[in-house]
Amino acid sequence: MLNSIARRAFTALFTPVARLLLRIGLTPDAVTVIGTLGVCAGALLGYPFGHLFWGTVVITFFVFGDMLDGIMARLADRRSTWGAFLDSTLDRFADSAVFVGIALWYFLGAEDPLTALLALGVLVTGSIVSYVRAKAEGLGVTAAGGIAERADRLLVTLVVTGLVGLGLPDVVLTVALAVLMVLCSITIGQRIVAVHRQLAHEEDDR
Repeated sequence: MLNSIARRAFTALFTPVARLLLRIGLTPDAVTVIGTLGVCAGALLGYPFGHLFWGTVVITFFVFGDMLDGIMARLADRRSTWGAFLDSTLDRFADSAVFVGIALWYFLGAEDPLTALLALGVLVTGSIVSYVRAKAEGLGVTAAGGIAERADRLLVTLVVTGLVGLGLPDVVLTVALAVLMVLCSITIGQRIVAVHRQLAHEEDDR
């Protein structure tokens, strides 16, 4: 949902930054890699040691690279299948780092296995959401949209985790992760239904 709402605003905001990065010689692929490494560092060096707020600050800074690379590719007319593949692949690393980092803290530091398991649950169901879309596109149909896309999951998780790092009760994150896992499951169902309808329609037309 947030993808469609926020994309225009973020594009307008970050276009000058994208132009600057291109001017100094960075490529969209380089920004993709740097952004992923930064997210992984913030998540795996911050969260497992209880630095929920500052870990979130670092992650959020580098998450913007996920928007910048696409803007840069459009400005430089370098949009390619390889770039899309690289971006999608590295997104999985970044997502895994965020939720594994949270899980490690709540397993080993805060000793809250429920929250840790919910973080892993969001990681698994979120990965399935992405897989359904990729598999559908491989079959020549679409499976985008739904109520818990990647941007939605990251925004809710980062905002709530950062606020918990500032003193909000841990139970708020527990509830947020539980809700996200349910919404991811619903999104999986929505995408499966959409794919079924498209494939059934194609078969009826034969």
